[in-house]
Amino acid sequence: MARPALAPAAQPLDAVHLRVSGPPALTAPALAHLRALGVRPLEERNPDGPARFEAPGGVSAELAWADLCPAADAADEATVQALTGIMHVHGRRDGEPRGLAADYAATCASVLTVQGLLAALVGRARGGNTTHLSTGADRAALLTVSQYLAATGADEDEAVPIGPGGPPFTAADGTRFELEALAPGVWDAFWRAIGAPAEAVQAGWRPFQFRYATACAVLPAALHATARDTPWTVIEQAAATAGADVCRLHSLVERTGDPQPEAPWTFRTGAPAERTRAHGAATLPLTGLTVLEAGRRIQAPLAAHLLGLLGADVVRIEPPGGDPLRGMPPCCGDISARWLALNRGKRAVQIDIKSPGGRAQLRELAAAADVFLHNWAPGKAEQLGLDADALGAAHPGLVYAYTGGWGGRLPGAPLATDFMVQGRTGMAEWVRPSDERPAPSLMTLLDVLGGLHGAEAVLAALLLREHTGRGVRTESSLLGAAETLTAPALRRAAAGADPRRPAGFRRPLPTADGWVAAADSSRTDARAHAGQLRQLPTTDAVAFLRERGLAATAVTTDLRDLSADPRLAGALTRDSHGALAVPTPWRFS
Repeated sequence: MARPALAPAAQPLDAVHLRVSGPPALTAPALAHLRALGVRPLEERNPDGPARFEAPGGVSAELAWADLCPAADAADEATVQALTGIMHVHGRRDGEPRGLAADYAATCASVLTVQGLLAALVGRARGGNTTHLSTGADRAALLTVSQYLAATGADEDEAVPIGPGGPPFTAADGTRFELEALAPGVWDAFWRAIGAPAEAVQAGWRPFQFRYATACAVLPAALHATARDTPWTVIEQAAATAGADVCRLHSLVERTGDPQPEAPWTFRTGAPAERTRAHGAATLPLTGLTVLEAGRRIQAPLAAHLLGLLGADVVRIEPPGGDPLRGMPPCCGDISARWLALNRGKRAVQIDIKSPGGRAQLRELAAAADVFLHNWAPGKAEQLGLDADALGAAHPGLVYAYTGGWGGRLPGAPLATDFMVQGRTGMAEWVRPSDERPAPSLMTLLDVLGGLHGAEAVLAALLLREHTGRGVRTESSLLGAAETLTAPALRRAAAGADPRRPAGFRRPLPTADGWVAAADSSRTDARAHAGQLRQLPTTDAVAFLRERGLAATAVTTDLRDLSADPRLAGALTRDSHGALAVPTPWRFS
C-alpha cells in the first residue's frame, strides 16, 4: 500500500488578526504561541486588567490571575503559587515552601487560553456555537498540582515518607548532576559501581522511584556522600556500565548555544480526507470527536484528559490486566488517586500491542477515531507498524499526535524524563533565585506543561484539518515545554544579562504559625517588615501587609487544607471514587 505523502503544513491560524490586550505577564506566552500558529496580533497593553483575546467571527477569551479566588489573594504569579499549593509542592525538597522563580502558573494559564481559543474555533468550524471562554492562572495552578492534591485526599498514606531531600547529586569535582534509573537493578548496579553502602542503596530506591509522585526523595545521606567522593568521569562510566543515565546540570548561558525552534510543536499534513461530522449546538467544542490514547505516566494522559474536558470521547489503550499505575498508592478504594487525576472519565480497552491481533485491533480503533495520541519511546511506533504513515494510510483524516521527550533534537542527550530535561535545559537555574544552588524542581513541571503542549498541538491540528480537509501529523516534546518556560531567561542570557532571578525572589516570609507570600511588586517592602511578621499569626500578617498597600496572601502549607479553604469557595470536589478533583480549566459560553 502506498504511504500518504506528508508535507509541511500551513499554520492553523495563518494570517488571522487577533486583538490582544492585557498585562504582558499573562499575554506574552500566549502571544508567542499564537504567532507560531500564524496569528498576526494587534497588541494593546493594559497592565491592570485581565488579558483579552478577540478573534474573527466573535470568538473571544479572557485570562485573569483570579477566576476562582478573590483577586486580593491571587493578584500575580507569586500569590497564585502561594494559594494553590505550588510553593508547598516545589518546597517539599527543601523542607519549607519555596516559590518557583519561573512564571509557571502564568505560562500554563497562557497555554490553556490558547487551547480554549483553538477548541472554540474547532467547534465553530464544526457547527457549534461557542463564542467566549474564561480561565485564570488560579485554575491553571490547581491543574498543575492536581495529582499531588488527589493523593492527599486518598484513603491511605503515601508509599514513602514525605520530607526534605532528593537529587541532584554532586561529584568530587563539584559537578552537579541528575540521575535516572527506571529499574531497581539499574539503580543498584550504578551505586555499587561507585562504592555506595549496600543498605543505603536498598533504602534509597523507593524514595527515588516515587519522587515523581511526591516531589521529594528522603535519600540516605550515604548516597550523597558517595557521589561527593567520586570523580565525575567515574560517575559517567559507572552509569554507562549500569545502564543508568546521568546529566550534568547545564546553565542557561550554555543553553543559548543550542538551536532554538520557533514553535514547541510541528505539523505536517497528509492526504485529503472526508470532512468531520458536525456537532451542532453541543455545549463543549469537541463533542462528537473521538481521541484514542496510548499514553503512560503524565504527559500523554494529561493531554488526553484535557481533550476529554473539552468534550471529546477519550478511549484509553491499556495492556492486558490494565494499566499498572491504576494501583499506585495512595488509592481511593482500589484505584490510584493520582491515576484518577489524569484518567477519570475515560473509557478503557485492554490490548496487547505486542501481538499481531492486538495491533490489528488498535488499527481498527484508530480508523474510527479522530485523534491517535501516544508518548511511546522513540522508534516504538515504527517497530510496531503503528506510526503515522501506517495509520494514516488506512485513515487519511487522522490527527496523529506524538508527545515525546527531546523532539529528535539535541543528539547524545540522556533519557528524556522530566528531571533530566530540566537538568539539560538550564531550568535548574531558572526555577530558583540566584542565592539558591541550581537544582531541578521535583515537581513534575515539564511533564505537566508537556501535556498542555500536547493538547494544544492536537487542537491546532484539528483546526488545520478543518481548514485543509487533510489528516495532520503533529509532534510536541518535553524539550519544547522547557523552551517555552525558559524563553524569558534565554533572551536575557543571549543579551549578556544575568538570566537568573535575584536573591530571595518569591521566597515566602515566616509568620508565628505559617508563611505569607507577597506579590512580586510588593516583595521588597514586605521583607522590610520580616521581623514584625514573625510575631504575627498568618491571618494578621496578611492584614498587616494589606493595610500598608502591599499585596499578599497566606501560603498553603498542607494540600489537605485546600478543600476547605474559603479562598477557593468550594471549588474542589470529589469524584465517584472519593478522590479530590480540581475544577475544569475553562468556562465556555
